[in-house]
Amino acid sequence: ASSKKSPNSNGSACGRRNCRNAESLLHRLIRYAEKVFDLSSEVLDKVTDQRQHPRTPTALILKSALAMFWARLGSLNALETLSTARFWKRWLEGPMISADTMGRVHAVMDVGQLRDGLHQIYSRLKRNKALPLNLGLDVAVLDGHEQHASYLRHCAGCLERSVKTEQGERTQYYHRQVTIMLLPGSGTGRKPLRLLLDCEPMRPGEDEVSCAMRLLTRVLEDYPRAFDLVLVDALYATAPFFNFVIDRGKHVLSVLKDERRNLYQDAACLFAHVAPQCGERRGRVCQWWDFPDLVSWPQVKVPLRVVRSLETYFVRRQLDRKLTQETSDWVWVTTLPCQQAPTMRIVDWGHQRWDIENFGFNELVNGWEADHIYKHDPKAIEAFLLMAFLAYNILHAFIGLNLKRQLRDSRPEKYWACLIAAELYSGAGTAPKRAP
Repeated sequence: ASSKKSPNSNGSACGRRNCRNAESLLHRLIRYAEKVFDLSSEVLDKVTDQRQHPRTPTALILKSALAMFWARLGSLNALETLSTARFWKRWLEGPMISADTMGRVHAVMDVGQLRDGLHQIYSRLKRNKALPLNLGLDVAVLDGHEQHASYLRHCAGCLERSVKTEQGERTQYYHRQVTIMLLPGSGTGRKPLRLLLDCEPMRPGEDEVSCAMRLLTRVLEDYPRAFDLVLVDALYATAPFFNFVIDRGKHVLSVLKDERRNLYQDAACLFAHVAPQCGERRGRVCQWWDFPDLVSWPQVKVPLRVVRSLETYFVRRQLDRKLTQETSDWVWVTTLPCQQAPTMRIVDWGHQRWDIENFGFNELVNGWEADHIYKHDPKAIEAFLLMAFLAYNILHAFIGLNLKRQLRDSRPEKYWACLIAAELYSGAGTAPKRAP
């Protein structure tokens, strides 16, 4: 009778096995980051803050923030509930700090040194040839994103706007930043490894394009050879932005929407009188028009090229399961010549502009809780966002380059975050709780 297993013995064994897997995954992630990127010595230990006599090292605070993002905890209060986890004694080599201290230190942290840490991740991956060319060029995408909006809470870095509501016009406070993401191509047997390079918060009274040019000025100094082409949406189709990119020896590819432009009107006339070339992209039947050397935008320093893609595809409706034919019409303007990029590549790059929305902002907001205001202070918001970028880049490099392909492709990305969170909660002896 003593040799019989209890009804819960299999479940307990599975739980212990899952805990061991979670522990091995988190420590494998840390070992990978230390081995490939020198995470502690070259990234975290070099970040300082403005405290005069700190009792807690800055690196310890950064390690806690990395674990919070890797486990997708979502708030500093949720992180503080795990202060008794055994994991911290091994990695932090000290006690876990409070949520208030985490927020206070991030508000006085040197964000320039955090950006140096992001550059360290990029340079090591580039040296290890983990960032192949994207259809023959190094490509980056640039876009703006709104992190926070409130009618009540505001800080010195908040932007303001008037919003019409049922109670009349009200002043809304919000934070918005411009982010640049690197879009390498896919290597043999692996998916593209997208990297978040940098971000720049918008200032009061400033538009998004001016903020983007300030961001590009810094990025091109830090990453002079990281990309050759910049992908942007229609908002950036302005002469100052195009000339800014051209003067720095780079190319730009933008969505073209404004029908009032002379360039758009001239291209539309050509669309009506020139037969398209037939193409295919991801199962869609395409008609392509490509007109180089257009000078209808004299404010831009070089002749421009307009490419149009009229795509036809079928969608099965969920309600009646019937196939319906849909079409989408895309128009882009670029400085790339025909000799350097054929029509098919322009179309592919034009659609890749959505990667920063799908794999950047959407994943960071819904998966990484990057839009959560951990401390309402402009410097703290910027520091936490850069830490989210750092955690994002390290985890994606670990999953894409270190895990076996069969294991990586058989699990969603959230699975690995759940394993990391499982170790922290099991070591703390508490049930998962989400802070209000």
